[in-house]
Amino acid sequence: MKILVVGSGGREHALAWKLAQSERAQTVFVAPGNGGTELDTRLVTVDLHEPQALADFVVAEHIALTLVGPEVPLAAGIVNLFRSRGLKIFGPTREAAQLESSKDFAKSFMQRHGIPTAKYETFSDAAAAHAYIDANGAPIVIKADGLAAGKGVVVAMTLDEAHGAVEHMLADNAFGDAGARIVIEEFLAGEEASFIVMCDGKNVLALATSQDHKRLKDHDQGPNTGGMGAYSPAPIVTPSMHARVMREIINPTIQGMARDGIPFTGFLYAGLMIDADGNPRTLEFNCRMGDPETQPIMARLKSDFATVLEHACNGTLDTVELEWDRRTAVGVVMAAAGYPDSPRKGDVIDGIPPEAPECVTFHAGTRVVGGTLQANGGRVLCVVGLGDSVRMAQKRAYETVEKIHFNGAQYRRDIGWRGIK
Repeated sequence: MKILVVGSGGREHALAWKLAQSERAQTVFVAPGNGGTELDTRLVTVDLHEPQALADFVVAEHIALTLVGPEVPLAAGIVNLFRSRGLKIFGPTREAAQLESSKDFAKSFMQRHGIPTAKYETFSDAAAAHAYIDANGAPIVIKADGLAAGKGVVVAMTLDEAHGAVEHMLADNAFGDAGARIVIEEFLAGEEASFIVMCDGKNVLALATSQDHKRLKDHDQGPNTGGMGAYSPAPIVTPSMHARVMREIINPTIQGMARDGIPFTGFLYAGLMIDADGNPRTLEFNCRMGDPETQPIMARLKSDFATVLEHACNGTLDTVELEWDRRTAVGVVMAAAGYPDSPRKGDVIDGIPPEAPECVTFHAGTRVVGGTLQANGGRVLCVVGLGDSVRMAQKRAYETVEKIHFNGAQYRRDIGWRGIK
C-alpha cells in the first residue's frame, strides 16, 4: 500500500523511515519533507503544503492512509477535511487537537475530569496576570495559550522573570494570537518524562517511554527549546509507574474526551512531572508524537509500523502488541547557529556517515540546494545511537555527532544524563 506522511521535521523523517521498512509499504511519500527525506532512496518527497492539495494528491495517487506529524495542520483541521472526503488519516480532529492547541482548554478539561495537573488561572489582562504572580510568588510557570512552536513556555524562577514573560506575551504580543491569552500555573518540581500512546477513539496502545531535554545547554541551562535530545526508555517510568499513568492520566483522558463528545484518535503525548514521592502530574498534552522523542522511539520499534497504523485507522488497536529493541536509544540534536531565537540558514553540512545498525541520523531542518545539503532551520539533525546501556548508546551517538560538520552547530554533550545517574 501507499502511505503519506505529512510534515517536514525530524519526527516525520523517523516515522517515514520506519514505515519504509514495512513489507506492507509499496511507496512512502513525505510532504513537504526535508533534505534527508529527499536524499533517502526509500522515500518520495512531494512539495505540497496545503491540506486541500494533500487530499487531492492522496486521491490521485490512491494512497491507502495518511499520517500527520506536526500540530499545526491538526489544529487547522486536516483530519476533518480528509474524513469529509472519505480518506483514511491518523490524527485527532480539530476539536480533539484543542488538548494541545489551547492550554486553557486542556487545563479546564483536566480539572473537569480529575486528571492530576498543576493548579492554574487563565488571563488576557496583563494587570490581572501581574497581580496573580505577586500573590503567588516564584518559581511559577507562564504559558502562551496557543501553539508557539515549543517556545511559548517560561519557567520563571524569579518574580522579575515572571513579570517579564507576561509583558513579552501579552503586552509585546510576541506570539501573536497564540499569546493573546496566557495560562499561569504552579511550578511542579521533579523529573520529567514523555508518555506517548496511540488511540483509535476507544483503544489505547502505549509506546516506549522516553525523556526529552528541553534546555539549550548542558546541565539543563539556557532557554527552553523544542528539544535538544531524548532517550528511550526512561528509567523513571517503572512498570508500576506505567500502570499508574495509564490508570490516572491516559485512560481518564480518552474516556473524558469520549464523554465530552470529542473522541480522540491519533497520538496522545502526556508530558509528565514525577515528584520526589513518585506522584505523576500532567504538565501538558500534545496531540502528536514528540520531537525529538520520536527518533529514539522509532529506532527501537521492531514491530511492522505500517500494520500498526492500519489497525489504528480501523479501530482495532486492542489486537496489537508492540515489540521493542531491548537496547537503549539516545538521540542528540544538532541545532543551527543562533537557535532558538534566530537560527541561521544556509550552512553546508558534511560528514554524515551511512546508516548503521547501531546509529542512524535523522534530518529535520535541512534542504538540498544544487546537490549540496544545507542547514535550513532551528534543529538541523538528530543523531540516534543504540546500545546495551544509556552510556553505550550515548557514546555511539556522540561518536557520529563528532564526524558531522556545519558552521555554528550547537549540541548538548549530556543527553541521557539522568538515565546514567
